[in-house]
Amino acid sequence: MIKSELVQKIADKYPELYQRDAENVVNAILDEITQALARGDRVEIRGFGAFSVKKRDARIGRNPRTGEHVPVAEKVVPVFKAGKEMRQRLNLAAD
Repeated sequence: MIKSELVQKIADKYPELYQRDAENVVNAILDEITQALARGDRVEIRGFGAFSVKKRDARIGRNPRTGEHVPVAEKVVPVFKAGKEMRQRLNLAAD
């Protein structure tokens, strides 16, 4: 599912909301999560999961085309861990 599909589903589920209002809500939520992660905070949504950031140390990588060794800078990446309720619901769907 992409963001526009999520906005459409919310607009369909709540007909009293205009589609642009649903889009504003989705954008506001995603912006707040992004800002919290940028500050280094952890974002937990009960029943869904938790977003956090993880630091990856600098390392020596390899260019797959040439095989040449290249330095890869240190970076911070987002990490998502699914919550217990989400894992249970996904496993019920797989049965």
